[in-house]
Amino acid sequence: MALNPLFQWPPKPAAVLRWYSAYWLAISSTTFTIALAFVGYAVFLPPLTAMAEWAPGWMITVWLLNLIPHVATAGLLHLWLYRWRGQGTAYKFDPRDQTRDNGTFTFRNQVHDNMFWTIASGITQWTIAQWIVFWAMANGYAPAFAFPDNPLWFLAMFPVLVIWSSFHFYWVHRALHWPPLYKLAHSLHHRNVNVGPWSGISMHPVEHLLFYTNFLIHFVLPTHPMHLLFHGYMQSIHPVFSHSGFEQLYVADKERAKMGDFFHQLHHRYFECNYGTVEMPWDRWFGSFHDGSAQATQETRARKKQMYTGR
Repeated sequence: MALNPLFQWPPKPAAVLRWYSAYWLAISSTTFTIALAFVGYAVFLPPLTAMAEWAPGWMITVWLLNLIPHVATAGLLHLWLYRWRGQGTAYKFDPRDQTRDNGTFTFRNQVHDNMFWTIASGITQWTIAQWIVFWAMANGYAPAFAFPDNPLWFLAMFPVLVIWSSFHFYWVHRALHWPPLYKLAHSLHHRNVNVGPWSGISMHPVEHLLFYTNFLIHFVLPTHPMHLLFHGYMQSIHPVFSHSGFEQLYVADKERAKMGDFFHQLHHRYFECNYGTVEMPWDRWFGSFHDGSAQATQETRARKKQMYTGR
């Protein structure tokens, strides 16, 4: 797992360009979420003026703009990878199947457990958070702007939101591994040692509440309604891919897209490491990085023991 070349010295401009091209100029979860946001905004989202009052019409539209893409993405990936076994175990991190008849999971079924918590709590809280921000934008409580006002800022906000989300996720995620919070909330997500597409935002409601405080950035920085849609999709649909359990999507004997990453797979394997995202080096900077080596495993286990026993 190479360090993002943006943070290497001496500078390597070509390596930086290749790194970010993999996220922004190729088929990836990032470009997929931008496409979803563009279509959602251009075709379905009502104008901000319609969101100045709490009304079922626009509120249901926002909910459906979240529910349908998420269910379709997670559902189709699950069918392809696990039900139809469209690429067998090619590029799969863990050869085991999703768990069934196990009392650890709600309904004794890993997939049903993940679907329930994703839809009942995750998509619900994601939508409520966006309702609040859209209403605030429409009423002048959150700074908003139109694309013609500042096209450069409009474009810059996409990578800014990626960096902010990564930073916020690292610290919230690390806090969730504090034993009392872990026991209360985060342990539900970590039922998934062998993750699948529905595992991405399968979380306890308390964790979702902390997770979606990420949207508070829209009360600080001027953003566009399309940014808010992108932010939601990045926060919630990107984990569908990163938790797919597969490194690549392989269709018709050809690699079609990058999906999961070994970095986060190691987090679900060893818990007290790799709290952040692969795009930013928070774990390297703050001493929680696991590179897959035996030495890193020993250090992670020692850190876990100290965290839970104080020794």
